Amino acid sequence: MRPQDGEVTVGGSITFSARVAGASLLKPPTIRWFKGKWVDLSSKVGQHLQLHDSYDRASKVYLFELHITDAQASSAGGYRCEVSTKDKFDSCNFNLTVHEAIGPGDLDLRSAFRRTSLAGGGRRTSDSHEDTGTLDFSSLLKKSSFRTPRDPKLEAPAEEDVWEILRQAPPSEYERIAFQHGVTDLRGMLRRLKGMKRDERKSTAFQKKLQPAYQVSKGHKIRLTVELADPDAEVKWLKNGQEIQMSGSKYIFESVGTKRTLTISQCSLADDAAYQCVVGGEKCSTELFVKEPPVLITRALEDQLVMVGQRVEFECEVSEEGAQVKWLKDGVELTREETFKYRFKKDGRRHHLIINEATLEDAGHYALRTSGGQALAELIVQEKKLEVYQSIADLAVGAKDQAVFKCEVSDENVRGMWLKNGKELVPDSRIKVSHIGRVHKLTIDDVTPEDEADYSFVPEGFACNLSAKLHFMEVKIDFVPRQEPPKIHLDCPGRTPDTIVVVAGNKLRLDVPISGDPAPTVIWQKTITQGKKKKAPAQPAPDAPEDAGASDEWVFDKKLLCETEGRVHVETTKDRSIFTVEGAEKEDEGVYIVTVKNPVGEDQVNLTVKVIDVPDAPAAPKISNVGEDSCTVQWEPPAYDGGQPVLGYILERKKKKSYRWMRLNFDLLRELSHEATRMIEGVAYEMRVYAVNAVGMSRPSPASQPFMPIGPPGEPTHLAVEDVSDTTVSLKWRPPERVGAGGLDGYSVEYCQEGCSEWVAALQGLTERTAMLVKDLPTRARLLFRVRAHNVAGPGAPVTIKEPVTVQEILQRPRLQLPRHLRQTIQKKVGEPVNLLIPFQGKPRPQVTWTKEGQPLAGEEVSIRNSPTDTILFIRAAQRMHSGTYQVTVRIENMEDKATLVLQIVDKPSPPQDIRVTEAWGFNVALEWKPPQDDGNTEIWGYTVQKADKKTMEWFTVLEHYRRTHCVVSELIIGNGYYFRVFSHNMVGPSDRAATTKEPVFIPRPGITYEPPKYKALDFSEAPSFTHPLANRSVIAGYNTVLCCAVRGSPKPKISWFKNGLDLGEDARFRMFSKQGVLTLEIRKPCPFDGGVYVCRATNLQGEAQCECRLEVRVPQ
Repeated sequence: MRPQDGEVTVGGSITFSARVAGASLLKPPTIRWFKGKWVDLSSKVGQHLQLHDSYDRASKVYLFELHITDAQASSAGGYRCEVSTKDKFDSCNFNLTVHEAIGPGDLDLRSAFRRTSLAGGGRRTSDSHEDTGTLDFSSLLKKSSFRTPRDPKLEAPAEEDVWEILRQAPPSEYERIAFQHGVTDLRGMLRRLKGMKRDERKSTAFQKKLQPAYQVSKGHKIRLTVELADPDAEVKWLKNGQEIQMSGSKYIFESVGTKRTLTISQCSLADDAAYQCVVGGEKCSTELFVKEPPVLITRALEDQLVMVGQRVEFECEVSEEGAQVKWLKDGVELTREETFKYRFKKDGRRHHLIINEATLEDAGHYALRTSGGQALAELIVQEKKLEVYQSIADLAVGAKDQAVFKCEVSDENVRGMWLKNGKELVPDSRIKVSHIGRVHKLTIDDVTPEDEADYSFVPEGFACNLSAKLHFMEVKIDFVPRQEPPKIHLDCPGRTPDTIVVVAGNKLRLDVPISGDPAPTVIWQKTITQGKKKKAPAQPAPDAPEDAGASDEWVFDKKLLCETEGRVHVETTKDRSIFTVEGAEKEDEGVYIVTVKNPVGEDQVNLTVKVIDVPDAPAAPKISNVGEDSCTVQWEPPAYDGGQPVLGYILERKKKKSYRWMRLNFDLLRELSHEATRMIEGVAYEMRVYAVNAVGMSRPSPASQPFMPIGPPGEPTHLAVEDVSDTTVSLKWRPPERVGAGGLDGYSVEYCQEGCSEWVAALQGLTERTAMLVKDLPTRARLLFRVRAHNVAGPGAPVTIKEPVTVQEILQRPRLQLPRHLRQTIQKKVGEPVNLLIPFQGKPRPQVTWTKEGQPLAGEEVSIRNSPTDTILFIRAAQRMHSGTYQVTVRIENMEDKATLVLQIVDKPSPPQDIRVTEAWGFNVALEWKPPQDDGNTEIWGYTVQKADKKTMEWFTVLEHYRRTHCVVSELIIGNGYYFRVFSHNMVGPSDRAATTKEPVFIPRPGITYEPPKYKALDFSEAPSFTHPLANRSVIAGYNTVLCCAVRGSPKPKISWFKNGLDLGEDARFRMFSKQGVLTLEIRKPCPFDGGVYVCRATNLQGEAQCECRLEVRVPQ
């Protein structure tokens, strides 16, 4: 609910309320109250202005109140309420109108110096009440004025603006004030402030000049108003010395009586200038300052994690282009003196903070602050450290084969150099070096014996060296006679399978040297532990294991090779057989059986192939033990480790609304849990984890459930014991100083016996109140009490009372605490509710008794409500019969206390009695009446006398607040008949009916009659005629020109101007004036085209006249 406009009388009080729905808010909203455009009311809080806020947990609504007491005329004006949260903003404008209590016509000379003798609202008891009170003649010595001087400290704060704040502030505060109020050109503003001189001499042209300065928000409109001494005077408005011309709806000129107003619509920064109003030879000046609206954050900063020496760039987007912002690091502003390290850049609405080479000292929290909020992000700087995910391995290849060395490091931007026997290796057509992401490769085609050497990879910028050896495998074939049995030549022949390890995605190449004459047939088989044989071998394998029946086999020869498609290729020559699988996968793992056969015999070898890969992605991590800025992350190992043991894990986090993941560790985590720290309280985060083995890093796990670091609240404050009885103890406390982003869910109360450590809960669950009555306690027990605050993060630290409390009733004498306003007569109007609250003390609880005129109260209209600390007399609708003397008594055993209250129920009086006309003479009538029969149970304040003409019967007031019961009504009209009536008044108001005369009273006419003389009407009509015609003129182009003539005629003629026969009435370049018969045509900056014959024509009902002239416009040579 937004604050609404309000009205108040001088000296009264008023409260403005704003309600904010808090169901979707994580933190309480921030609210600011302003008077006018710039005055922040939080700095004006005092005796006459208070700010209050509260929160209703049932409806989840925040209530904010602005309370103004003892309102003065200076309190009137426009107010603004602004409410903001982390990513939302709203504002509302409302007005306060302050009415004067006494009009200027009712001002009494003596009332200005009278001291009030009654503090309350006691009624007057004397007819001569005008003389009550003591005259304060000391006021006459202080000031020779009828107005009572007021203490400026007690007046409401006057409306201030940026102009006044800057004039009164020290120079060191200029920049802060300008940033807070959105001043964009501070230097220009101060220069104009210094250059302005106040002209104290009285002006003859202006009754009221412009104010020294005005301010307006960007996009709003402003009105500049002056009052002139001459209502017919012409004014000119200047902006920075240049005359303002009427153009569209930007500038609007208004003239009402002596007031001249310039309205500027849709103010922009271009309207921030000096303005002047010129009347004849005098002028008045002012300065207009345009304030930009609060700049909001539309896209927040994002956390970043970088290595030492890397470039860092923070980017934030705000709501306005070219807005002024401040960058801060750990709460300290980054100034332009530090530009050697930080670089600030603006790109439209985007603002950038750039650190070219980050150091460890640059780590911390960076913030961008605007006039409407701030964005916060964390920078983590880690030392450079290179991890090797896969090192290069030794290779043994044969002649004309291909050798590939491959390694993988943690940083994809790291470059390196390949060495051969310690010397840099230069790539050529046969030797190729590649770098793709984190993988570095060295490829050697057509290997020769000269390529056998030690090869190394050295990363650039790191003290690291990865080495491996290339072995050249030379196959020697001895001469054998024909009909040689087939044989497989391997380095380690035998029936025990040899294991060949290959990384997933790489090429699997099995190169088997063979011999035999004639050339043997090669059969490749792959053993599968489960399943059925998909393809039978071309020839049986006699040495196959017993479980080879459940195997998949591929049979290739030169003929089949041409028909093979897919990843598997077999190439067989006279002396070797090469089995190749492109892009090894997990299913390629197993035992491969190589069988060679020819007519002489056969040979067989088993080769075991193992495919290793990066691990599978772990499952989503789980978050626990969430604290104020930390949490515990737990995860499970991946379902498949990739054939290599998991070396460790890498953890990353990001803000929920961000897309940037930040790495939390550079050293691998060996455990399955980690405590993450340095998080911002109240910001939602997500976590994910990578598994790392010797091959590399897995894909990231799914993100964890979003969580928000929230710390428990602090301990409650000011815990105290309020009351003690035989079985209860009343406690009260205040909320903790630190609540945190989690807010407060409630409080828990516990107690324990003195000397015991077992705490017992005083209630089940939590209480939202800051007070509690603990019941059912053992009498005479000595107990300690403690209170904890709770939120979603759990309980906070407890606060314990310092000394144990003895549970025992303390006898206290009953005592009534009668409020001061109830010690005098209590006056209420008929129909109003009566609610009299009287506090009392006493232990145990006293017995309360009410009586009226000595008799017990009876009837349903009067109700009594008692509580342990007060008693209430309540009447829903007061009647006259409820008036009287009431007595309340509180009693404890034989001790009692009494108090008496006088209640007076008042009503409107009845009309006066027996009104009559006692005498009538001339223009006067004497009236007389008797007081009313019923005075409404209060003093009669006076009478109102009215008269009505018999013809119209419209009533007019003759006398008001008249005290006597007889009067004389004068200034009546002769010959008319009049009725008279009288109302009686008391403090409630006038009587409902009036006492009216029954017969009209006639005012007789005298015998002499007057006949006014008759006059002949004269006709002053006259046809138009020019008394001073137009004259030919020759002017220079570019200078304003004026054509003048004079005309007379009655009625006033209508004037038209023509140029070469064309009407000039709608041409904006011509201005036409008519004053006392003098006609003027102003031509603004004429050009040669404006030359010609100009005609002025005057027309009225009597005829028409015209005059003409020729205008020549010369171009200066």
